[in-house]
Amino acid sequence: MVVMMYVRFPLSLRNVEDLLFERGIDICHETVRFWWNRFGPMFAADIKRQRINRMRGFRQWRWHLDEMFVKINGETHYLWRAVDQEGEVLESYVTKKRDKKAALRFMKRALKNHGPVETITTDGLPSYKAAMSELGNQDRQEIGRWANNRVENSHLPFRRRERVMQRFRRMKSLQKFASVHANVHNHFSSDRHLTDRQTYKTTRSASLAEWQSLMA
Repeated sequence: MVVMMYVRFPLSLRNVEDLLFERGIDICHETVRFWWNRFGPMFAADIKRQRINRMRGFRQWRWHLDEMFVKINGETHYLWRAVDQEGEVLESYVTKKRDKKAALRFMKRALKNHGPVETITTDGLPSYKAAMSELGNQDRQEIGRWANNRVENSHLPFRRRERVMQRFRRMKSLQKFASVHANVHNHFSSDRHLTDRQTYKTTRSASLAEWQSLMA
């Protein structure tokens, strides 16, 4: 529950400590930090592995790729993110540059983990075109003014979380949290605005039950 509360919701370490205290659980905020660092990546890896196994038979995927500007100690870094046609985050990758080399590493990582893709939608950044040319799938690239809104909107939950954390101090910390946050967000994302109340409640209960099974 500690990991879920801290990663899923825009709460600080001390916010989680106070909420748990109201439930009769007395722990220090440093314990919250230790637990999410220790167990967060483990839970996220299990969620990601199960999702990849479920989706491996589907090859008509549309990916949306984009990069976010993230400050680390005043220096600009780039968080590359890939989402599918349903808005679920597939990969998160942090680099210091956004050149062809960085784009190529990111795309190779995504293709290795998730397999081939039917269409890749990007913005006009030349690094994408250069990387896809080297990979031999340039014919699958699509560029449009509003075509990449899917990934642009997916940045918002991470941005809200980033503000509460008061930014990051190391690339390693950013990479770890971005990966954990993406998988936990995917797990509990239920398209609430597209379903009726009863369907949402059923989906939410199933997500919580699966989360509890991961912790068992």
